[in-house]
Amino acid sequence: MQLIPPLLTRPLNAVPLVVIERICRLMFRRIGTAHPGLFERLGEHRTKRFAFLPTDVPLSFVVEPASETISVSRKTSDVTADAVTEAPLFMLLALMEGRCDADALFFSRDLSVTGDMEAMLAMRNALDASNIDLSKDLARLAGPFAPMAGRVIGEIRNRALRGEAASWN
Repeated sequence: MQLIPPLLTRPLNAVPLVVIERICRLMFRRIGTAHPGLFERLGEHRTKRFAFLPTDVPLSFVVEPASETISVSRKTSDVTADAVTEAPLFMLLALMEGRCDADALFFSRDLSVTGDMEAMLAMRNALDASNIDLSKDLARLAGPFAPMAGRVIGEIRNRALRGEAASWN
């Protein structure tokens, strides 16, 4: 699993948070449109707040399934959530797609989960059942360039996940 080098993440500190959040919300809506039953699968945990903290990126992401929203903050901010997952960004994205064995990553300490474990397990099961493919789902945002964007996103994903995670599914 590749980490994003600090040289590539430092510029994120200069980008206004509103711009990053707008891009994330656009991608989040695209995934929600492509997988409409995702949050219903959470059942009673739909009202919980889920934080995803990439260990190699200076941002944190909080998903609120009940309102189908995502918020982004700088890592220096305190994050309030019912369940928190910490791992490198590409690992978090691979988990979203069901490309990694979350249990193995948790027990090997490559992935940290704190807070409401039952809620996070419900999220993991909902994501696994949704069959998310970020390269296809996000490429659609590129309009007529979708096929090329899908190949580029897929190649970046494959290079980042070389090794065990790439062959999980």
